[in-house]
Amino acid sequence: MSVISGKKVLLGVTAGIAAYKSAYLVRLLVKKGAEVRVVMTPSAKDFVTPLTLSTLSKNEVFSSFVDEENENAQWNNHVALGLWADLFLIAPATANTLSKMAQGNSDNLLIATYLSAKCPVYFAPAMDLDMYQHPSTLKTFEILQSFGNTIIPATHGELASGLVGQGRMAEPEDIIAFLEEDIARKLPLKGKKFLITAGPTYEAIDPVRFIGNHSSGKMGYAIAEESARLGAEVVLISGPTSLSLHNESIRKISVTSAQEMYEQAKHYFVSCDVAILSAAVADYRPKQVAVQKIKKMTTGLTLELEKTPDILASLGVEKQDQFLVGFALETENELENAKTKLKKKNLDLIVLNSLNDEGVGFGADTNKVTLIDASNKTYPFGVKEKGDVAKDIIQIIIEKIHA
Repeated sequence: MSVISGKKVLLGVTAGIAAYKSAYLVRLLVKKGAEVRVVMTPSAKDFVTPLTLSTLSKNEVFSSFVDEENENAQWNNHVALGLWADLFLIAPATANTLSKMAQGNSDNLLIATYLSAKCPVYFAPAMDLDMYQHPSTLKTFEILQSFGNTIIPATHGELASGLVGQGRMAEPEDIIAFLEEDIARKLPLKGKKFLITAGPTYEAIDPVRFIGNHSSGKMGYAIAEESARLGAEVVLISGPTSLSLHNESIRKISVTSAQEMYEQAKHYFVSCDVAILSAAVADYRPKQVAVQKIKKMTTGLTLELEKTPDILASLGVEKQDQFLVGFALETENELENAKTKLKKKNLDLIVLNSLNDEGVGFGADTNKVTLIDASNKTYPFGVKEKGDVAKDIIQIIIEKIHA
C-alpha cells in the first residue's frame, strides 16, 4: 500500500504547457488511494480544462474566489482548502507562480490557498531553460525551500521553445515516486520493527470444541494499521478472527492456540524494536485433548485444565532493548492491578481497559483506555473509536522511544 493512500492531496495547477500532465498526475494520485482536489490559476484553464480534472478527481475544481456566472454562489474558501489538505502539490509550478509564492503576492486563489496551508508543500518547476537558470528563479527556489517547501527538481529534456536543457517538469510517475519516498523517509516509525499480537486464542477440547473468549481482534488490528501507516515494519500474530488488513505491508501470521502464539512471539521478539501484546490469550487449556468428538452424556463433563504459557511475562524476562507494551482488562481495582502487572512483567507501558465503562469491551468499535508507563505516570483517554485509540497508543510509544 502506498504511503499516499488515504491522504488528502491538493493539486495546484499553473499556466504552463506542462499542465497537460496534471491530468495524468490526478489519475495516478487517485489510483494510489488519495483523495484529490484541484485548484488552478485562471490562466491554467487555457492549457487543461477544469472538466477534465474534475472528472478524474471526482471533485469540483477551483480556480477563482467566486463563480462570477452565478451571483448566488458561495465564495471558494481558500483557508478551508488549505487546512483540508494533508499535502499540497503544485505541478506544474511556473516561474510566475513561484515568484508570487516567495513574495506572498496573493492575487489568485491558488496563492491564497498556499499562504493558508499548514501541510507540507511540494512544487515541481516547469519553465524554459533560461528562465530556470535565471538568478531570480534560483533565488526563488532558495526562498521557498527556506520556508520548508520541497522542490521536485525539473528534468533535462526538450522544452516548449525547442531548446534542450533543464526545466522540463518531472514526469507524473517520477513525481509520485518522489512523494512516496520523501513521505516514507519522514515517517516517525521509519526503520522500526513492530511485533503485535491480536485476537483470541482457541484451546481445543476435542476436534470440534474449544475454550476461547469473545475478543474480536479489532484493537490489535487497529494498532497494526496505525503502526504501518507511520512507517513501521509490522509483524501481526493473529488469533482466529474475521478481520482483514488494509495495509499490504503488514505481515500477518495466523495462529490458533496460546502455544502457537507463544512460539511465534518468541521468534519475532528477538529482532523487534517494539512489541505490543494486545491479544486476549487464554489463561488455561484442557490438559488432555480428546482425539474424537466427545459424545453428549447424561451426566456432567469434567475438564482438567492447565495453564497456558504466559507470553507477556516470558518476553519481559527476555527483554533487552525492546519497548514492551502489555494490556490489562480489569473489572475491579483497575489502576492498582494494572500497575502491579506492569512491574511484575517488566513492561515499559501498559494499556488498561475496564469492563465497567460503557461503550467498551470485546467486539465493540469503541474503547476507553488509560496508559501507564514504567514510572507509573498515567495517560487517561475518553471513549473513542478504536482507530483513534490506536493513534493515542502509538503516539505515546513514539514519544517514549524517541525521548
